[in-house]
Amino acid sequence: MRYRHLFGKTLRSTPQDVKSEGLSFLLRGGFIRPLGHGLYSYLPLGVKVVEKLRKIIREEMDRLGGQEVSVPLVNPADIWKRSGREHLIDRAMIRFSDRSGRRYVLSPSHEEAFVELARYGLRSYRDFPVLLFQFQRKFRDEERVRQGLVRLKEFEMKDAYSFHRSATALNNFFPKMFAAYERIFSRCGLDILTAESGVGYMRGEKAYEFLLPSNLGDDVVMSCPVCGYRANRHVARGRKQYSQGVPGRMEEVPTPGIQTIDGVSEFLGVQNSSLMKSIVYRTPDGYAMAVVRGDYDISEEKLSAYLGKPLIAFAGPSELASLGLVPGYLGPLSAPPSLPVVVDDSVAGSVNLITGGGKPDTHILNCNFGRDFESEHVVDIAMIRKSDRCIQCGTPLEAVRAIELGNIFKLGDFYARGMELVFREENGKRLYPHMGSYGIGIDRLLGAIAETKRDERGLLWPPSLAPYRFFLMGIGKGASVRREVEQLYASISEDTLIDDRSESPGVKFKDSELMGIPWRIVISASTLEEGRAELYDRRADRRRLVPLADIRSVVRALREES
Repeated sequence: MRYRHLFGKTLRSTPQDVKSEGLSFLLRGGFIRPLGHGLYSYLPLGVKVVEKLRKIIREEMDRLGGQEVSVPLVNPADIWKRSGREHLIDRAMIRFSDRSGRRYVLSPSHEEAFVELARYGLRSYRDFPVLLFQFQRKFRDEERVRQGLVRLKEFEMKDAYSFHRSATALNNFFPKMFAAYERIFSRCGLDILTAESGVGYMRGEKAYEFLLPSNLGDDVVMSCPVCGYRANRHVARGRKQYSQGVPGRMEEVPTPGIQTIDGVSEFLGVQNSSLMKSIVYRTPDGYAMAVVRGDYDISEEKLSAYLGKPLIAFAGPSELASLGLVPGYLGPLSAPPSLPVVVDDSVAGSVNLITGGGKPDTHILNCNFGRDFESEHVVDIAMIRKSDRCIQCGTPLEAVRAIELGNIFKLGDFYARGMELVFREENGKRLYPHMGSYGIGIDRLLGAIAETKRDERGLLWPPSLAPYRFFLMGIGKGASVRREVEQLYASISEDTLIDDRSESPGVKFKDSELMGIPWRIVISASTLEEGRAELYDRRADRRRLVPLADIRSVVRALREES
């Protein structure tokens, strides 16, 4: 490619309000451009890198016997209704109708569509196992769009879905996909963490995340530095600290207009750990109250898993009123008998806690589980903090912020049952297949690589991912220099960007380094006089002179090595 023909040139300065160095270099280097809030367009250089990411992933999916397919971004709304997930991602999924009134969605994930696709090909036990995968765009109306490529409204995913005759067959295949993901991220030059995670609106039975430690991430992994236990904080388990003492006399205190944990703590002069935090959730068949100690957050993942049903939303003021509850002054003492109350063990194991009084401007002191209220539902539903200890070895946990790049799920027969996907076993019995789901965020992956593979001058693409491996340029206007550069370009043009602009050598050097092209070849009047070319290794920051007679063989060797 000739630089003067390349669409999308470099930028001299960082766009306004860009805080991420990796994003800055992707923008300045001419890889991507913003289109709108949470929306990015890819320029030719960016498309080339993405194609190489897809190539690595394809090779690993092929290695597992995967077959590439493609299903539409637009899905009939009916299949989401049949799976039971339509209400699980209510606000983030775009719904619309065509001119005939048929309802559709912009799919935020493709489990339902793949079940429908599998219906055409999985009828007998002889058809198993099968692994199908695709590269497809998604749309989620994210509430908190993050800067750059970490959390977008429209994004690309590699989806893969495996179908198996039994849970045992799925369990046997799962480690193979786990290992394939480790190879994918290793080939991309990333040192990743793996952690247990929640299933969320994906549903299913078990999940793991593949994450890149980064302050730009929106995930937090609780990690034990001694035994290696790691889990996303939404599902992490730990040994909590409990408050001890002699139960005091329960009494009401006025708290005029104070409805928050921090507000009550400040007003009464106590720590957040002295309070209860109570929240009521709407579920598909009613409501449930969750109660944790005030210094913890509720893990909706744990709560949903315990209840065996999704949490649709917080109960609003009118819903709370219908239950006889007062917003801002909730607590287990005022919960009606028909409302399930799930109590975290931090509450059950602590004494003399403060809870909402069930009426305006009132809280209750010295409330104790077992004496003042009871519940059949005592379980861990809190998000563990870094001050808590490892569930396995007792070491204080560390909190690591990270970017989730991929995930793998054991979905079991959740979708097959919901959508009546069945097959006939060898004995003629009708069974539901078991599914696995395996995703990688392509945009996130690109952004993560840019964030980690860089220096103060620009990007440092691994050769296997770089848009071009070689940047070729001449210095000087002499005919002999131009002729030698053109002859060399003719023989190595396959993965070479030749800078044929009438810019200064300094501008060309800076642009090649900003774009992160691994090797730069420079021919000038002085090197030509010596019969040599300068070869610069961007990642090693090292220059050497190579005889012109050998430069083509050196290029071939570098291609083979990378």
